Amino acid sequence: MNRFTRILSFAVLALLFLSQGALAATLEEAKAAGQIGEKQDGYIGQVQSNVPADVAALVESVNAQRRARYEQIAASNGIAVSEVAKLAFERAFEATHSGHFVETAPGQWTRKP
Repeated sequence: MNRFTRILSFAVLALLFLSQGALAATLEEAKAAGQIGEKQDGYIGQVQSNVPADVAALVESVNAQRRARYEQIAASNGIAVSEVAKLAFERAFEATHSGHFVETAPGQWTRKP
């Protein structure tokens, strides 16, 4: 492999790695695309079963962050994590934009009017 080919190969690989970060979905983008929504248990969930890998990773990351925060709040207030999560859903529902998905019953999604 000559020097030019190695440099070109390196540039293409660098571009691919850099563009992966640019393509990663944000929470708001995934909600607007109808891929994810707010679940009744205070977490987010996949509305579609076949979401891209970056969206699935986003769901896991956001839910881990929420779980940690819910645990902190529950411990500080002497209440169950499930109670914190329930209150969080109520707030998330209020903050959800019209047209984004919310869970109305376990596994049943509807667009917020």
